[in-house]
Amino acid sequence: MVQVPVEAYDCDVLVVGGGIVGLSTAYAITRAAPGTRVTVLEKEPGPARHQTGRNSGVVHSGIYYRPGSLKARYAVRGAAEMVKFCAEYGIAHAVTGKLIVATEREELPRLHALVQRGRENGIPVRELGPAQIGEYEPEVRGLAAIHVGTTGVCDFVGVARQLAQASGAEIRYGARVVRVDRRPERGVAVLTAGGDVVRARVLVNCAGLYCDELARLTGDEPGVRIVPFRGEYYELARPELVRGLVYPVPDPAFPFLGVHLTRGIDGGVHIGPNAVPALAREGYGWGVVRPRELAGTVAWPGSWAIARRHWRHGAGELHRSLSKGAFLQAVRRLLPGVEGDDLVRAPAGVRAQAVLRDGTLVDDFLIREGSRAVHVLNAPSPAATASLPIGREVGRRVLSMLGSVS
Repeated sequence: MVQVPVEAYDCDVLVVGGGIVGLSTAYAITRAAPGTRVTVLEKEPGPARHQTGRNSGVVHSGIYYRPGSLKARYAVRGAAEMVKFCAEYGIAHAVTGKLIVATEREELPRLHALVQRGRENGIPVRELGPAQIGEYEPEVRGLAAIHVGTTGVCDFVGVARQLAQASGAEIRYGARVVRVDRRPERGVAVLTAGGDVVRARVLVNCAGLYCDELARLTGDEPGVRIVPFRGEYYELARPELVRGLVYPVPDPAFPFLGVHLTRGIDGGVHIGPNAVPALAREGYGWGVVRPRELAGTVAWPGSWAIARRHWRHGAGELHRSLSKGAFLQAVRRLLPGVEGDDLVRAPAGVRAQAVLRDGTLVDDFLIREGSRAVHVLNAPSPAATASLPIGREVGRRVLSMLGSVS
């Protein structure tokens, strides 16, 4: 192996992506191996501008996820760690608990299955009848519900900022990566749009909506493509109608949780998200179209397979996107007293969903390694909740890789 002088590198580890997962990774590495030089490149002028800063702010319990999966293990562990982290650094948070409510008889078996899954994942769950629902949420109606006490809300943008500060890493904002030159015997060199070159021993890909493209720039075939789904939200003009968090029973065949009600740390109540295909990776509205990115999505065979498999579900999501009345009807299943004027458009988010060639939606966190590179290729919700354990796992792989290339 060619020995390269340490001074030839600008850093030991170069993290691409300044969302909560990238910053948690930097934090984990410097905590586990003090003295390791870490640089984070983020194309935006500040941290957490995309998935991290555009979600509903929920600290998920882990009840939905397959027992033994990374999502289940990291969400349960991460929720407790996130609350502790917020308390330690004075970041706004609250452990509110949430209701998952069945409004149709055919949803009852799925609700009971969630009770069992929660218990398998070590999550305390309380089953409720119609009258007991009213004790938690007087305006909510349902046939049955479960109460999950470990769910909460927090300021994930504040968490990201604190991780950046506490990591001691060099954070470079406005640094979009345009080229990667990886040489297994030497290291990785990255060129930014501003003309800067950063040389590192190992690269970490936490590029979120662009993680598959960055993997290919590095020379690794990710085996998946990111298909962006826009999550559309409304804000409730009468927040007093909702005390906490209220969710429908999700469809296990689809990775989205359905339109739910979330009282945030600011006291406002968000309703959503609706989930529709985005016409750009950062397509936060129907008017945002990037032809190259859209062509890449359309060219991926998995996109057509999704459309064939889930067209009925997708048609409903599109209808609710284009019709406020249809969205209102979905909300009224849980909250009958809501009126059309109560719904005020709020900023949307985009979910970076990894999809296999056959149209399978990757349902777990996906982390893969290449030569001198670690790629985080699927980290949608509950990644913010699970970001501290995800960061440690990525950091463990990076430090092992550093040891092998020293």
